[in-house]
Amino acid sequence: MVGDLKHGRTVHSLAKLLTQYRITLRYVAPKNLHMPAEIISYVASKGIRQEEFESIEEALPETDVLYMTRIQRERFASEEDYKACFGQFILTPHIMTVAKKKMVVMHPLPRVNEI
Repeated sequence: MVGDLKHGRTVHSLAKLLTQYRITLRYVAPKNLHMPAEIISYVASKGIRQEEFESIEEALPETDVLYMTRIQRERFASEEDYKACFGQFILTPHIMTVAKKKMVVMHPLPRVNEI
């Protein structure tokens, strides 16, 4: 899961849902937008392995499904805070060269510039 993991309702519910399967959840987010502790705790309580990464490139080689989310401008107190995060995690054709050939990319919409 990549993007605004702190505010994204879809990533919170998806993480909880995926505890029904024996998978590893991988998180890539800006410093101040990590997955909330309560979601991490819930997922861990179900015995699901979780990994955090600093970049998409680092997470991609072993990823089967990539779930991209946008950085949500409306969640920031100031435009300056938003701009500090905007554009940090963009999936490009170049980055896709390190992905598995059959990796699936998903996005809950709306998109901004993250794909």
